[in-house]
Amino acid sequence: MTIEAVLFDYSGTLFRLEEKDWWGDQLVTADGRAFDVHEKAELLRRMTAPVEQLVQFGAEGQYAWDNRDLDPKLHRHAYLEVLRRSGVPTDDQAEFLYRRMIDSLAWTPYPDVEEVLTLLAGQGIQVAVVSNIAFDIRPAFVSRNWDRYVDAFALSFEIGAIKPDPRIFAATLDKLGVEPAAALMVGDSAEADGGATALGCRFALVDPLPTEQRPTGLLDALREHGLSRGE
Repeated sequence: MTIEAVLFDYSGTLFRLEEKDWWGDQLVTADGRAFDVHEKAELLRRMTAPVEQLVQFGAEGQYAWDNRDLDPKLHRHAYLEVLRRSGVPTDDQAEFLYRRMIDSLAWTPYPDVEEVLTLLAGQGIQVAVVSNIAFDIRPAFVSRNWDRYVDAFALSFEIGAIKPDPRIFAATLDKLGVEPAAALMVGDSAEADGGATALGCRFALVDPLPTEQRPTGLLDALREHGLSRGE
């Protein structure tokens, strides 16, 4: 069946939270030493891993973690605890980093996002962004005038379901009016994003590398499913 819609994950697929100058400016250990590059990279990994739990919680923290993408308050609770348990020594520092995390304008798009969006628009293929997330990512698209290419945003805290739960994919396809067999899901997690296959969608896995190391990952994923310029 011809592909009529492409569903994209957000974090690690279309955008990535990367090390910027601001990331470490105020970040020091309890003894005053600046976090080194490896420690900052590990913090980023812990804040953006799609499904993996990388710290241990008490009962309240575990509940917040398990439900973080359904409720902004639980999301904040969970990630502030992740940061503190990962060596960020003060609440102020943790709060600073968390605020940066939930600012979609601080995220970096992959180099081929605009080309992919215009390619699909030119072929009349609908686009949706399907994300396990508890903050609004639309500003990242609006600021670049990319929202005009996105037919639906399906965010877990608005839908009330978390990938790989089929309900979030089903709700997205309902918004688009597309059958599962005519949809392709693109994401960086076989476990979470690959849940779309339970409904009969196709799936393409991309590697959540730093943006400069993955210049054509999205284009390559589409090409593997017969979507490219001139086709």
